[in-house]
Amino acid sequence: MRSKLTVRLITILFFTLPFLSMAGGKKETGTDIKSEIKAYIQHHLEDTYDFGLYSYTTDEGEHKYKGFPLPVILWDNGLQIFSSSKFHHGETVAHVGDSYYKLDHGKIYKTDAEGTITYDETHHATNVKPLDFSITKNVFTIMIVSLLLFFVFSRMAKTYKSNSIPSGIGRILEPIVLYVRDDIAIPNIGKKHYKRYMSYLLTVFFFVWTINLLGLTPLGINVTNNIAVTFCLAMLTYVITTFTAKKDYWMHIFWMPGVPKLMRLVLAPIELLGTIIKPFSLMIRLYANITAGHIVLMSLIGLMFIFKSWLGSSLSFVLAFGLGILELLVAALQAYIFTMLSALYFGSAVEEHDHDHAH
Repeated sequence: MRSKLTVRLITILFFTLPFLSMAGGKKETGTDIKSEIKAYIQHHLEDTYDFGLYSYTTDEGEHKYKGFPLPVILWDNGLQIFSSSKFHHGETVAHVGDSYYKLDHGKIYKTDAEGTITYDETHHATNVKPLDFSITKNVFTIMIVSLLLFFVFSRMAKTYKSNSIPSGIGRILEPIVLYVRDDIAIPNIGKKHYKRYMSYLLTVFFFVWTINLLGLTPLGINVTNNIAVTFCLAMLTYVITTFTAKKDYWMHIFWMPGVPKLMRLVLAPIELLGTIIKPFSLMIRLYANITAGHIVLMSLIGLMFIFKSWLGSSLSFVLAFGLGILELLVAALQAYIFTMLSALYFGSAVEEHDHDHAH
């Protein structure tokens, strides 16, 4: 009995010692590591003016960056075009003509030769910020993915002209295209009107899916966790829904049949507000899910450096690996949800109602 108790105590101590050693470490070091991990996650989620592949620190403490610069396009008393390499990752001031520009917290501000940035009481920069039309990392990724999808589907379309049986990558893409048509477009829009929306539904599905998959690579691409990108995608769905909607759609919003006239006046602003909330929910859903996935995954990886023990680091690695596999499913799932809801909104816009039986 005593030997069994001894074995249990040894086992408990064996599994708790790594956590006790972590808790007994220097508090300052732990705080520094946590701050560094937090800053790294925030940097990972931000857009950048260069396409960084990776970076490292030499034994002498010098930071090395590997990647390539992108064009910076500003409107500041005229068009200003220069390479982002002039910022040297925010460490130097860019001298362009008679103007000086400084990169501060991911934004470009006009400054002097010394790179002076003034802040208000809320620590927001008060320097003049020129109009920015730069090709950032997200914009560059969107352009590459758009060209890639155009090339792939153009080649796929050409194969159908000579042969009804797809070849090459078309064998993989055709079942997905048929799935979007048969299980998303037709059930939600109807056989009469679905064809006019298929091009958009296929484009948005493959675009979001490809972008989400690229976000799981070590390249650090984060397009759909940018609220501006998801806003534009949601606005496209809203504009298409609004300008292709039939008279019945607007009648059910402003003068809903089958209800008392007094209630129609009450329901009209509510229904109108609902049309605005729909694209807003599309925008937030895609943005929040992708951003949360990246934050949790990066946090689990960061825990390996906080634990500094074989047990804690191993558990963090297993959880991060499992979540990484799950994120592959989430990448496709978010593309599916966005496409499905868009098709649902299109279907409600072209739905035909039988008012003769309305009560």
